Amino acid sequence: MCPPKVYYPSELQYREHFYRTYCCGPIYTHDGIPVHFRKRDFTHCMYESTRRDGTKDLFSNERSERIDWIKATLESPTASLYQGWDKDRKSYDNSRRVAVVYEEFVVVIVVRKDANGNYTADFHTAFLADNSIGKIRASPKWEAK
Repeated sequence: MCPPKVYYPSELQYREHFYRTYCCGPIYTHDGIPVHFRKRDFTHCMYESTRRDGTKDLFSNERSERIDWIKATLESPTASLYQGWDKDRKSYDNSRRVAVVYEEFVVVIVVRKDANGNYTADFHTAFLADNSIGKIRASPKWEAK
């Protein structure tokens, strides 16, 4: 069952919710990887490109209503984990971990090892992959390395 959607009357309230929930400390994945968020991540995951050119220029209610799905997806032990696609190198990249658990909603993090050999991650993006979920589910499984 999907987490409840969040409804606010303004973008500012979603932005404040994002900062409170995600930017005040790491969120941990179900397997213990701390995921760090930055304030600028809000624009990347809560806006869409109207021209399909990569420029995020339109606040998305559809994405924003699912703001709490990011944390729920990261924390879910039932999430399917896939390697992300690196479009520049035209290959899969095991440092990009794509998690899917609710509908076609995906959360992408970039995983690395710190100086002590422990995993840590940075949030990359989250979105409804309605056009690409088939490709994502056909990707190689993500494995800790």
